[in-house]
Amino acid sequence: MWLTLRNYLLAGIAVATPLTITAWLVITVISLFDRIFKPLVPSVYNPETYLPFAIPGLGLVFALIFLTMLGAIAANILGRTAIGWGERILGRLPLIRNIYGAVKQIIDTIISQRERSFQDVALIEYPKEGSWALCFVTATAKGEVAEKLGDDYVGVFIPTTPNPTSGYLLYEKRSNLKILDMSVEEGAKLIISAGLVTPEDLAEAEQEAAHPDRNRRTPSSLPKR
Repeated sequence: MWLTLRNYLLAGIAVATPLTITAWLVITVISLFDRIFKPLVPSVYNPETYLPFAIPGLGLVFALIFLTMLGAIAANILGRTAIGWGERILGRLPLIRNIYGAVKQIIDTIISQRERSFQDVALIEYPKEGSWALCFVTATAKGEVAEKLGDDYVGVFIPTTPNPTSGYLLYEKRSNLKILDMSVEEGAKLIISAGLVTPEDLAEAEQEAAHPDRNRRTPSSLPKR
């Protein structure tokens, strides 16, 4: 009796926890955008002026419209010229130029990573013989690196666990790598989970999500502790 209730409780926690955290994050982000952008919109253009109730997420909509318009302006010659002038002015301010430069570099890096994704997931013998680390193949060696090492070398990024945004960049012969069939996303999840979530686990979870009745687990089938 008590064991059954305990298993029901654990199953409920497993279902409710990710849903609760996701809902909290979404509500927090929407509320943040509403607090920042709603006051900036003139009342004549704000639909809430003509409605007896507030519209959740309206600030996020205003933010997306503003960013889209800003991107359209920045895409033409006049916009690029104005942005260039602004950056030159900011570059002359001692403290502001450091903050602006760091933030701009981070954003440019994120955008470039979306445009240039990793090529493959591989295993590399590191840090010693007989030990293998998961890595991402970035690109074939180019420029001065290729001149010194040769065209058969590739750049590999060895991320750390559980934070894959930091790690080590090495240049290694492609023949020394063991290329894996898993996708970059699956490799990232494997690293973040410290090896607990494998591509096979992801495939099983997707199958259970697609056929919940077929793969439903009863409380008695949950692991006993």
